Amino acid sequence: MRTLIALFLLAAPLSAPAQPVDADDARVLIVVTSHDQMGDTGNPTGAYFSEITHPYAVFTEHGYTVDIVSPEGGRTPLIAAGTRDSVTARLLYDANFMNKLDDAKTPDEVNPTDYAAIYYAGGHGAMWDLPDATQINQMTATIFEHEGVVGGVCHGPAGLVNVKLSDGSYLVAGRTVSAFTNEEEEAAGATDIMPFLLETRLRERGATFAEGPKWEAHVAESGRLITGQNPASAEGVAEAMVEALGARGL
Repeated sequence: MRTLIALFLLAAPLSAPAQPVDADDARVLIVVTSHDQMGDTGNPTGAYFSEITHPYAVFTEHGYTVDIVSPEGGRTPLIAAGTRDSVTARLLYDANFMNKLDDAKTPDEVNPTDYAAIYYAGGHGAMWDLPDATQINQMTATIFEHEGVVGGVCHGPAGLVNVKLSDGSYLVAGRTVSAFTNEEEEAAGATDIMPFLLETRLRERGATFAEGPKWEAHVAESGRLITGQNPASAEGVAEAMVEALGARGL
């Protein structure tokens, strides 16, 4: 088993008039954590690198412009920022990509109506700051209610647990979602460190939780909400998001 603790690493109000995204200049927004500590353990955490690199590669290879935002903006704390596969190796030495991670946008710099989709990368850090990132919550609701696609993988869906739509309902309520499971958290030895258990919180919010065997790729599609269980699911989530965007001509 991997040592997962070591590895894991608004904008416009809902009342703003919807602006259709130009299919010739469609943009995707990737959300990453700004949090770099595992509770009070002193162990580092952050955003899990391959959960950013693989989706970024999928989006850009399909012609989408990709921006990166975090709750605090600026440099993104990273976990597992190595060269374990050809995609992460290539992007680790891609100056444009790494500059985006080193200077992530703040929520104030993002207009959600510019984006066709928003994707939440994981890493344990997401559990601490993404749930209460109010501006990012609002931009996610705006993108979704303007017919955009919302995605997330592993601990990234922690950023979805407090997203409410304009009718006051939780975005995940009544929808099928996946994320890092309670079983995987226990296997990672992080159950007692986490501020909450993500699978449990998503169920409490009214989601139907879908999972596969631990550590194996698993993607859940629920209309324009697409989520994945763990790092192995990141590329699949992005591919499903691209398919959903293509179905909307974006």
